[in-house]
Amino acid sequence: MDGNPMNSAGKCPVMHGSHTSTAASNTDWWPSALNFDILHQHDRKTNPLGPDFNYREQLKSLDVEALKNDIRALMTDSQEWWPADWGSYVGMFARVTWHAAGSYRLGDGRGGAGTGNQRFAPLNSWPDNNNTDKGRRLLWPIKKKYGNKISWADLIVLAGTIAYEQAGLKTFGFAFGREDIWHPEKDIYWGAEKEFLEGSESRYADVTKPDTMENPLAAVQMGLIYVNPEGVNGQPDPAATAQHIRETFARMAMNDEETVALTAGGHTIGKSHGNGRAENMGAEPEGAALHEQGLGWNAQEGRRGIGRDQMVSGIEGAWTSNPTKWDMGYFDMLFGHEWELRKSPAGAWQWEPVDIKPEDMPADVEDPSIRTMPIMTDADMAMKVDPVYRAICEKFIADPASFDDAFARAWFKLTHRDMGPKARYVGPDVPSEDLIWQDPVPAGRTDYDVEGLKARIAATDLTVADMVATAWDSARTFRGSDLRGGANGARIRLAPQKDWAGNEPARLARVLSVLQPIADEAGVPLADVIVLAGNVGIEKAAQAAGHAITVPFAPGRGDATEEQTDAASFDALEPVHDGFRNWLKADFAVNAEELLLDRAQLLGLTAAEMTVLLGGLRVIGANHGGSKLGVLTDREGALTQDFFVNLTDMANRWTKAQGDAEVYEIRDRKTDAVRWQASRVDVTVGSNSILRSYAEVYAQDDNAEKFVRDFVAAWVKVMNADRFDIAA
Repeated sequence: MDGNPMNSAGKCPVMHGSHTSTAASNTDWWPSALNFDILHQHDRKTNPLGPDFNYREQLKSLDVEALKNDIRALMTDSQEWWPADWGSYVGMFARVTWHAAGSYRLGDGRGGAGTGNQRFAPLNSWPDNNNTDKGRRLLWPIKKKYGNKISWADLIVLAGTIAYEQAGLKTFGFAFGREDIWHPEKDIYWGAEKEFLEGSESRYADVTKPDTMENPLAAVQMGLIYVNPEGVNGQPDPAATAQHIRETFARMAMNDEETVALTAGGHTIGKSHGNGRAENMGAEPEGAALHEQGLGWNAQEGRRGIGRDQMVSGIEGAWTSNPTKWDMGYFDMLFGHEWELRKSPAGAWQWEPVDIKPEDMPADVEDPSIRTMPIMTDADMAMKVDPVYRAICEKFIADPASFDDAFARAWFKLTHRDMGPKARYVGPDVPSEDLIWQDPVPAGRTDYDVEGLKARIAATDLTVADMVATAWDSARTFRGSDLRGGANGARIRLAPQKDWAGNEPARLARVLSVLQPIADEAGVPLADVIVLAGNVGIEKAAQAAGHAITVPFAPGRGDATEEQTDAASFDALEPVHDGFRNWLKADFAVNAEELLLDRAQLLGLTAAEMTVLLGGLRVIGANHGGSKLGVLTDREGALTQDFFVNLTDMANRWTKAQGDAEVYEIRDRKTDAVRWQASRVDVTVGSNSILRSYAEVYAQDDNAEKFVRDFVAAWVKVMNADRFDIAA
């Protein structure tokens, strides 16, 4: 049989020989197998707009003001199927945007609003995203009208930004340029839990110590965007919650002031919904019945579930007296009352004022003559209880303009952090100010003698390995997740990168001491010289293998300064592993080959590109610290096929080295003599069926030229990954 269960009693059988659900796949028999799908997701075949579609070209014809006017009109165009609270959708769209952008985490740059991923599982069905599906359906007529000129990703972020403007905030700006994906992301690790909202203990070594949360996670529980609004594991304790907020928001790239601004500003408009019981809600979008058409959390038959009867978090109430207006109402409410713990109609813990005048209470969302009790979550109470957060609140209270500015900037950062540098921003509302978290890099020269510079580099005493390894280390920091890092800016010469163990500080300093004078004398940015030196090294290595090649080079990189570098945020980019250079900083719980796959995915490489780069870097001799592990050649320094030839040669056999489970030996089958040693990563290239298929291609006698050509193409791809100023 084909593995499809016959579990529909009484129904006619039908030929069905393919796996058409996610319940099982052909690889489920081997759950520890490497997942190469993360390298090949978002294939062109998934994109209905076709390979020639250019979103940035489409944006040029977008009538931005007309689009914004349509969104403004929508804010008060309450729909019967999903009525607006107080006749305004400002709170809903602020939340939709916040929950799209708030999934970003600094640790690996994944998450965020930059791809429109909120449309797909798991995010579209997270408990914390309850009813964000309604917001996207409200936006559908606008998306339908403007079509290809506006991505879902841009529209979702713009809607929340317009919501704040409609409420009365002067926003900091907005940039278009986010491109949609067309199926769920497969590379993002959201946690090991098997159930949504499972206790926090599963992702902390010690839940009382927030900094012990598993990296790179930021949210405290599976299915939450940030912290549990009822308290740690649902137990109210504002002081303890404050510590979790601080860690979580730091992992979202926010400092204390930004955290307070976002918390207060996020709760200045809108309300929390919990006027019902969780058991009265239907399944989430991914589990909903066919007739519900992708809408989830619908009220069960006989239940209303809209307007004042909505259920979202289970907490019920607004934070301010005027929840559709941007004002200082959040601080007035929080600091103007004493608060006590009570239960919402849904049974959730929330804080309510001990005493409040009816005129200070928010109105019912449907009947303005009815006054309702305001609330604070445990996270809100943390702003009052924690001494650092409280001091920031008091600063904002004394100077409301500083609050307006702090929130506007923090909102802009929240919604644009994963877009990469400012060079990628599009549209009339892009702020002129350069912000340090955008990792600014000055433009570099393009009008210089590249060949003359190459000759000067080639005449130095730098080795091929010196040049190649330095260029690689400079470029490998690139993360396609949030478009940070890369060779542009030459930040490898600045703190903290110059001191990273993975960059071999002593060797790096020696190489830069040779390249910097060349750059200075030629008046060329060091960033270009570093990459050009790597190209020179590869050309030398190819020549040593009998291939005359010229590695393509695009000048124009610039050198960032210390003042343009947020050193603390770059700590998250530090490589603690690099399978391409056969290096691990420590003995990690995750296998080295899995870490290699993660690095390759962030670099935007395919499995074939990953394989050819690894094999080429081995024979060139670019291993960290000059290690000979995996250097399966007697011609080190030459760009040969030897790594793949010797890896696949059945005249050799592999065995574990005695006393070290992570080192392997390749021995001659006849003499049993040890020819080479290798790491887990090297062995994986030969043992994994997918990687071996690529290795065999590059070991073929007729593919010597193809190997060099493919290596060079993959190398250039990495070197240019952060060159947003040139065509891909």
